[in-house]
Amino acid sequence: MKNNKNFKTADLCDLHSDNLIIMHQQFKSYGKKHSFCGKISTIKCFNDNSKVREAVNTDGCNKVLVIDGNASMECALLGDMLAEAAYKNNWSGIIVYGCIRDSDVIANIDIGVFALSTKPVKSVKKGIGDTDINVNFFDVEFKPGNFIYADQDGIIISETELELN
Repeated sequence: MKNNKNFKTADLCDLHSDNLIIMHQQFKSYGKKHSFCGKISTIKCFNDNSKVREAVNTDGCNKVLVIDGNASMECALLGDMLAEAAYKNNWSGIIVYGCIRDSDVIANIDIGVFALSTKPVKSVKKGIGDTDINVNFFDVEFKPGNFIYADQDGIIISETELELN
């Protein structure tokens, strides 16, 4: 999947709405890219970003990392160093169902980052979490290998890759 193409989730919904999971946009955009897409890769963790660090330091192959942090507001699961690692390792974007920190620096990194909020507190690092499992939040199931398209209008999921104009 090439992520240098422009798309709008609204246009994709117009063309493919019968085959999509359409999520109401609950996230704020923090990265330099405000739209991104790719195959889904998931992490489920709670106040521990060890698995996030492991993931962003591998080749992301233009995937989108979906982090289910259980909407915790206690600490950040992503900061500037991990966002920079994700960018350098070819991740298309990161969606955090929780908090990030270093938002001013992340705003200048050429990657998509959506999160619920910010919190300056770092997470613990105990190596606890699950990777590439189905995660569910906001009544939407995120399955590894499905395709996700995100912009400031919303997030949509497709079982197959959609043609981008």
